[in-house]
Amino acid sequence: MDGPTKELEKLRASTEGSSKGKIPSVESSLDSLLHSLREVKSRIEAGTVTQDTFALLSQTVDARKKEIDEKQKEIYNAIARLGKALDKKFTLPLPTYDPLFTTSAAKDALDHTIALHLLRTGQFSTAETFIKESGAEITSELRGQFVELHRIITALRRQDVGPALEWSRKNRTFLRSRSSPLEFYLHRSQYVRLLLSSNPTNPIPAISRNWSTPHTLILPSPSLHTDLEPLFAKEYCASLGMSRQVPLRVVGDIGGGGALARIEKARNVMKERKSEWSQSDELPVGRNPASILFRLPIVFSLKIEIPVPPENRYHSIFACPVSKDQSTEQNPPMMMTCGHVITKTVYRSLAK
Repeated sequence: MDGPTKELEKLRASTEGSSKGKIPSVESSLDSLLHSLREVKSRIEAGTVTQDTFALLSQTVDARKKEIDEKQKEIYNAIARLGKALDKKFTLPLPTYDPLFTTSAAKDALDHTIALHLLRTGQFSTAETFIKESGAEITSELRGQFVELHRIITALRRQDVGPALEWSRKNRTFLRSRSSPLEFYLHRSQYVRLLLSSNPTNPIPAISRNWSTPHTLILPSPSLHTDLEPLFAKEYCASLGMSRQVPLRVVGDIGGGGALARIEKARNVMKERKSEWSQSDELPVGRNPASILFRLPIVFSLKIEIPVPPENRYHSIFACPVSKDQSTEQNPPMMMTCGHVITKTVYRSLAK
């Protein structure tokens, strides 16, 4: 992605006027023109305007217009170069699908997901604008909880564990039900900072009161303090009934990381073989420790292996290629002598 990224950076620099070129940004040219117009207006109101004033204004207008035209040309050229870089990087055309999110319920769900994503990632101004324009229903209580989350995360980045400790004490029952080490890690971080400070104020008794069981103190490592942010965000979101990862980010990482391209390639192969999906909501059938396996219809047996990063490896899912049912503890997957894997119920029926 180096090529498209560099061209995108050049485009950003051109639009913001921070490029090395001599042409000012469109905004700067317009501001200069407005300043000249205000000066002429002031002279007219004061009665000091002359014929030379209008001649000079005409020249200023022509000069600013020329600057804007040249800047627009520069930006259009940058956009064209970015398009060529993207075409060179992504040789396959974008896939075409039937319209998605056509029902009002689907649109509302999408708007709600986007609004939560913006709030959860701390983009509060953008979130408020989106909520206002889309009409997404997000309670003020939930908005406040995300504000609190980012307030505490910001404090942790400043090496201030006080707000996080206060939240941990209030939610100690919840954290203990999850066997979470968050409160201990916060106290450990605070203890180490006090221990290494130039003037420690006898931190041991205060820390001992907060530790109900003895722990071995692991002395400084870079992750001792930096691991607190993701751990706190994980526990905080869990208290709200949300996953530890941002859903839209996971979709983007997996889809943009190669899943969509491989699935689209498989679709094209199937069309050439005159095969189609057996159903529109085909599910993954299995996963090895480093990939996702998608099953295409039995009439055209094909597996698509999609590598995923470690943080996106959750648990194995198996769907029987015969019955298409997901396996359960009561109906586990079973491997036949030939190496094929099916569910237990199908295996029994075949045995009969």
